[in-house]
Amino acid sequence: MSTIDPSSLDAVLRQAVDSGAVPGVAAVVSSRDGVLYEGAAGRLHAGDDAAPEVGPDTMFRLASMTKAMASVAALQCVEDGLVALDTPVADVLPEFGELQVLDGWDGDTPRLRAPSRPPNLQDLLTHTAGLGYFFTNPDLFKWHEVTGAPNVLTGKKAGLMTPLVRDPGLEWEYSIATDWLGLVVEALRGGTLDAVLAERVFGPLGMTDATFRPSDEQRARLMGIHSRTEDGGLAPAPIDLPREFEFAAGGSGAYATARDHGRFLRALLRGGELDGARVLGEGTTELMFTEFLDGIVQPEAGIKSTVPALANDVPPFPVKQGWGLGLHLRHEHVPGMRLAGSGDWAGLFNCYYWIDRSAGMSAAILTQVLPFFDEQIVQSLLAFELALYAAQPAAV
Repeated sequence: MSTIDPSSLDAVLRQAVDSGAVPGVAAVVSSRDGVLYEGAAGRLHAGDDAAPEVGPDTMFRLASMTKAMASVAALQCVEDGLVALDTPVADVLPEFGELQVLDGWDGDTPRLRAPSRPPNLQDLLTHTAGLGYFFTNPDLFKWHEVTGAPNVLTGKKAGLMTPLVRDPGLEWEYSIATDWLGLVVEALRGGTLDAVLAERVFGPLGMTDATFRPSDEQRARLMGIHSRTEDGGLAPAPIDLPREFEFAAGGSGAYATARDHGRFLRALLRGGELDGARVLGEGTTELMFTEFLDGIVQPEAGIKSTVPALANDVPPFPVKQGWGLGLHLRHEHVPGMRLAGSGDWAGLFNCYYWIDRSAGMSAAILTQVLPFFDEQIVQSLLAFELALYAAQPAAV
């Protein structure tokens, strides 16, 4: 198995810590055959020289990196004949059929109507069901303010009972769709999503620390959440994911180490199998990397934040993009970086990953800083990716 000279990648991670971009960071790069690079720098808590150093056993809140895992669990249900991609969600979850479209406001009174058609499983997998997020959609942000309804990050199931913001199948909008997808899995399997993933994904793939409910020992290895201060520094963030929750959030609830997450990425890189354990068929895995937004509007202005403490605006993507069944897709190659056809996504606390099947490589870089899409961290991510592709072996 080929390996990668770690020196340039180690230097990027050290620079990210030394510059104050991150308190600590871990990264993992894999080929289809094994781990090419594993590195870390910094500590679990910024400015605390007594805090444990970041290492391969450091735990991270994956946040939206959970979405690909929940998507695999849903696609397993499709493979097992329990549901089809065109099955209306309300056929599995009748409460989903209660959701109406928020069609504007009369003062503080929402105008609601029925959707043009029932959203289906494929809509959930591709974020085209008409749902949104309170921290990226101003109508939903107002909805929570006016109604006092909890948001999805509280761990309360009522946080999912928000209206659609448009009819399904018309536009892509980042959303709570994967949280609903997790409930679909639960209804079909007869168990909680965390238990289903433990049995059908985490266990088979040897992801020994992956969990929705970290133990006290795992929490001792969990990096603290930091927030970017006005002067560009880092401070402990006054926010965390709930320890107790009413549902296992398919959109944000998993914790894992970089090493564990690297095993999940390797399985997708290998077509759904790792070390003899198959969690998804090759054909179904291919659908995760297949464009499903043909003709569906994508946001030209990028993603706008309504809660600056949680997320910065994400600018328009500079290359042609799309969405498969559970993965964001890149359709153009940028010289010196990942190749066209790669699948990727990220997590709220500035964790990022991608799967480059053409280069035969997957990678993830993880930290715990708010708000999302932090400029300093994004620059470190770009530096890591450029260093990685410059250092990669001729054949991986």
